[in-house]
Amino acid sequence: MKTIVILISGRGSNMEAILRARLPVRVSCVISNDPDAKGLATARAQGIATAVVPHRDFQVRAEFDAALAASIDVHQPDLIVLAGFMRILTDGFIARYHGRLMNIHPSLLPSFPGLHTHRHALAAGVRIHGCTVHFLTPAVDRGPIIVQAAVAVLPGDSEEALSARVLREEHRIYPQAIRWFCEGRLSLSPDGTVAVHGARAGENALENALRSPVVE
Repeated sequence: MKTIVILISGRGSNMEAILRARLPVRVSCVISNDPDAKGLATARAQGIATAVVPHRDFQVRAEFDAALAASIDVHQPDLIVLAGFMRILTDGFIARYHGRLMNIHPSLLPSFPGLHTHRHALAAGVRIHGCTVHFLTPAVDRGPIIVQAAVAVLPGDSEEALSARVLREEHRIYPQAIRWFCEGRLSLSPDGTVAVHGARAGENALENALRSPVVE
């Protein structure tokens, strides 16, 4: 069974979705950069070890990353899952865990990297929005895409309404991507693309994960 460590900065709703999915993994620890992150209490209530590496204790980003890596390495995880972890990591940290850092972003990358994705999607007038699970690279929100899910942008949508629909899709596809990793079904090519292998009967991995209702 694979071991994962989950990194959070806040409430940890994607972390909760991962735990609810009962994946064939051992969640060794939930680590936060914020001692007040609500998700820490959620993890503890489920008997999962937690740790805090407060980023405000470090004036140099590389020093924080070194402390975070030391906390992670205690658990020797196969995969590190960023679930609302709101810190930009250094190139050295990302290289240390190449191919083992997974993140979810609330847009259909490469569109709308960075913050306030739903606001930018509405301002751009796009008709389709969504979310992306990808491997982390030094280029922020530019890593190899594992899976995406799309939702329609409806007339009169607010940021809150659009965000809620996208979040439901995040909670669906993030556990799926982790499952593929733990089943050995993901491969990362030298040119920076991801393949999903071994689709089972009745499952077309990418089509299933991409399909979502356009109107609810």
